Amino acid sequence: MLWVKAFHIVFVVSWFAGLFYLPRIFVNLAMVPAESAAERERLLLMARKLYRFVTPIGLLATALGLWLWFGFGFHGGWLHAKTALVVGLWAYHGFCGGQLRRFVAGNNRRSHTWFRVFNEIPVLALIAIVILAVVKPF
Repeated sequence: MLWVKAFHIVFVVSWFAGLFYLPRIFVNLAMVPAESAAERERLLLMARKLYRFVTPIGLLATALGLWLWFGFGFHGGWLHAKTALVVGLWAYHGFCGGQLRRFVAGNNRRSHTWFRVFNEIPVLALIAIVILAVVKPF
């Protein structure tokens, strides 16, 4: 089970890296002037590749987390709260995919400032998840 836990941590860290960086690309996309088609296309290429890369990583992180849950038989309110946060992260991930499709279609209506704030959501989730997993407050 230690191998499962180690790889779970590796995939969680990798998924979070993608969840931190993708909205940063959105910040830059929202700032691209209309006449900068090459810059827009380069940023869209980066965003599409990153989204495709971190989606299976997130799935592996989640699958290994479930393996740990059922293998160790964890229980308690902390785990339910952590699970709710992970579900929320998947909603965030899906929203990022939808936002990427809007950028590709040229339908973004959000400002770079909005994306700067949006980018902080996974930071808050990470802090809460680590505290729940380590401290197990309830």
